[in-house]
Amino acid sequence: MDFYKLRGHASMLGANTMWGLMAPVAKTVMAAGVVTPLLMTNFRIIGAAMLFWITSLFTPSERVPGRDLLRLAGAAMLGILFNQGCYIAGVGFTSPGEASIITTTMPLWVMLLAALILGEPITLRKVGGIVLGASGALMLVLTSSHTALKGDNPALGDTLVLLAQCSYALYLTFYRNFVKRYSVVTLMKWMFTFAAIPLVPLSLGDWSALVPADLSVTEIAGAAFVVVGGTYVAYIFIMIGQKTLRPTLVGMYNYVQPIVASAVGVWLGLDTFGPLKILAVVLIFSGVFLVTISKAKQ
Repeated sequence: MDFYKLRGHASMLGANTMWGLMAPVAKTVMAAGVVTPLLMTNFRIIGAAMLFWITSLFTPSERVPGRDLLRLAGAAMLGILFNQGCYIAGVGFTSPGEASIITTTMPLWVMLLAALILGEPITLRKVGGIVLGASGALMLVLTSSHTALKGDNPALGDTLVLLAQCSYALYLTFYRNFVKRYSVVTLMKWMFTFAAIPLVPLSLGDWSALVPADLSVTEIAGAAFVVVGGTYVAYIFIMIGQKTLRPTLVGMYNYVQPIVASAVGVWLGLDTFGPLKILAVVLIFSGVFLVTISKAKQ
């Protein structure tokens, strides 16, 4: 395996580790009732846009023609606004466990869309890898201890989380080659900016109702992690991985998120780590390996 693919795998592992931590953290912040799902989405998108623009001041500038700016706007809608908005809103209505189960469908959507749009072959290894990974992820979620963070409207929440997975699968497929044209910082500063433009007017009511003094230190720290770790750092990693790896393989790393969530539960004493969880981890990484060595379109 060459250095660039190794870097891609490491980046995807890092991104999905951040996202695995983000679901319970975001749910905890929103559970207090001060920060609504829409506000949390605002924090992520506006905060990341500011961080990427600040970062761009210290990196070489790139000129982006108008035609490519339009493409970046489309990428922002699929890869950020619809994906993050639907996911955060969905987690607000359902439980983190159910949201984790639904995220296991994303690699399947990526595989199907990559076959239809990019002509990527659907091989037995890919299908087997997705089945192994999904089995391991489901085993982790279903054998984990139930948390008190329940949802008020699970059906709506689950539907929104599913829409988030489909939106991101479309983004990975449509923009696989386009993202290789520009640096990570250039791509991200424009994508998060375009995602923020339609979001802010829709959120004015939530912003006006927010009382910053009502936020506890824990909630502020949790929101900061969601913005910096779960968004800024994670999207740097995801763009490096997307530039290097095939869409189906990028999607397979979604199965790392339940591993992280389970590990956090064990660390906090809320869960136990037994033989079934060990088997689940083995299944997940075996699935990633099968997809890695599967046949790809040249």
